[in-house]
Amino acid sequence: MVKHRIGRVEQEVQKEVNDILLKRVRDPRVQGVTVTGVEMTGDLQDATIYYSILSEKASDVEKTQAGLDKAKGLIRRELGQKLTLYKVPELEFKQDQSVRYGEKIDKLIAKLHQDEANR
Repeated sequence: MVKHRIGRVEQEVQKEVNDILLKRVRDPRVQGVTVTGVEMTGDLQDATIYYSILSEKASDVEKTQAGLDKAKGLIRRELGQKLTLYKVPELEFKQDQSVRYGEKIDKLIAKLHQDEANR
């Protein structure tokens, strides 16, 4: 029952944060950010928001992280207005490594197929 509620809240937070990033945050550093997942603590006090960006350059990742950290207050305020939670969770943004990992695996598989074809 409780896990189900946490999952629902995580989905809602993910949807709203994506929406807020798209419509309310004007910072160019967070353009093209996609929220890929949200993990909340059992008491719903803290939310880790996983995101991905198209660039793999470390400088772009740093800029994006800085932009998200700067927008945290605005995002929390907006969430407070949209969600019916007793307390708006503290937000932490982390880059989602699984997307990059998946792309790396795809490239390795493609290379294997290419090597097979070249034999």
